[in-house]
Amino acid sequence: MKENTVRTNSLKAWILAARPKTLSGAAVPVMIGLSLAYADTNAYYGEVFCIKSALLCLLFAFVMQIDANFINDFFDCLNGTDDTETRLGPRRACSQGWISLNTMKRAIALTTTLGCLTGLPLIYYGGLEMVLVGVLCVLFCFLYTTHLSRLGLGDVLVIVFFGIVPVCATYYIQLHTYTIQVLTASIACGIVIDALLVVNNYRDRDTDKAVGKNTIVVKLGAKKSRLLYLFIGPVACLCGIVFLANGHILAFIMPFIYLVLHITTYLKIVKINRGKALNLCLGETARNIFIYGLTVASGLLLI
Repeated sequence: MKENTVRTNSLKAWILAARPKTLSGAAVPVMIGLSLAYADTNAYYGEVFCIKSALLCLLFAFVMQIDANFINDFFDCLNGTDDTETRLGPRRACSQGWISLNTMKRAIALTTTLGCLTGLPLIYYGGLEMVLVGVLCVLFCFLYTTHLSRLGLGDVLVIVFFGIVPVCATYYIQLHTYTIQVLTASIACGIVIDALLVVNNYRDRDTDKAVGKNTIVVKLGAKKSRLLYLFIGPVACLCGIVFLANGHILAFIMPFIYLVLHITTYLKIVKINRGKALNLCLGETARNIFIYGLTVASGLLLI
């Protein structure tokens, strides 16, 4: 899809603004949470796995991811942090003029409302606790872009809202409980997905520093940030030891396929070091995250 032929408010503009490639990051924690629940449904709790609530969890994750992307696009343009001259990442819809700020504001209202409507039925399956989960998801969609990412807290939010919250909540909706295995798996999932933010911020470290955006990469520096990216893989795989306690041997072994790919991408990051060429590593990291989720989920379901 060539970005230089985008017409204002066209379907192509909205697809680019929605950033479909990021949806894998939204799908992976739900995928892992559902796989953990399915594996435990008959084995330990004698419950019946609910397909309807599973699909609602996935839909809610997709809608909230798109909502977060729209919010990020809108506020980065509004605050002038998406300088089209110095930007190294993919072009953003509002900054490029593909979508007007007023139109994007209405789209954010729509996707936020759709997210709430999609999440509402989950109260029936998971209880009133889901109200708090939904409110926090919506709240931090806005706080991430407007405040917290500039304070270096983006990585913490990724671990919480792309790991702990979606994995544990998805599992809880099915079985109305959670375990140490689920909590550990959720943290590992969040750590893996944070690799995407690390490489994104590594690419943008010079421009972020110039505008006072103190990401963890800016704080650590290039060398330590590369090591942070590298260690994400082994740490996540070692967290998989928890699967062995419940006999899920493949769920521990299969993610090492991801680890090989993760290390390969790390070596490319070291070689490229800076510039737009790091977008290749960003794409590979997204692929690696999906493979991690797929291998963990498959390992849980194959036993």
